[in-house]
Amino acid sequence: MINASLTGLLTGLSLIVAIGAQNAFVLRQGLRRARVGAIVTVCVLSDIALIIAGVAGIGAVVQHADWALQAVRWFGVAFLTWYGLSSAWRARRPSALAASPYGKGGGAQPGLGSTLRRILALTWLNPHVYLDTMVLLGSIANSRGPVDRWWFTVGALIASTLWFVGLGFGARFAAPLLTTPRAWQVLDLLIAATMLAIAAKLAF
Repeated sequence: MINASLTGLLTGLSLIVAIGAQNAFVLRQGLRRARVGAIVTVCVLSDIALIIAGVAGIGAVVQHADWALQAVRWFGVAFLTWYGLSSAWRARRPSALAASPYGKGGGAQPGLGSTLRRILALTWLNPHVYLDTMVLLGSIANSRGPVDRWWFTVGALIASTLWFVGLGFGARFAAPLLTTPRAWQVLDLLIAATMLAIAAKLAF
């Protein structure tokens, strides 16, 4: 039981701890202390739904539905390309890239609805979410047998919760490193390069 949960925890972290559109957005909003609770909640609940779906067997179904994978793939290419180009465009305007919280030199805070729509899109329109969280994680869990797969799932869910809570609420401690427009430029350019690289990898 403990071994299965620990394996799930480590596997979940290995898949989720990576630069991506979702993590980049959570980090950025955490640095600006904007709607962090709502964003973290959406990310954690989304991962819970995806992981349980994968372990329950939906991952195996999606894996054999080539048309579904292709549709998700190309939609993801378009979305990640748009997000990467948006980050690159944002980097061209360093005055708009402030590490200060909204209302304290960081401009007006976007509405809750707009923020939730963005994080939902970044979470559910990313094909890596389905390939990694549902197919891969679900397959690994199911290989551990009918009982241990659920203890594995518990570990993976703990990993997801710890990561998003730490990234969202812990980001403010990195704020001193990102107090200059130049630092935000570099961050946005790195995000843009990563998103475009992922889009290219998916396409080719």
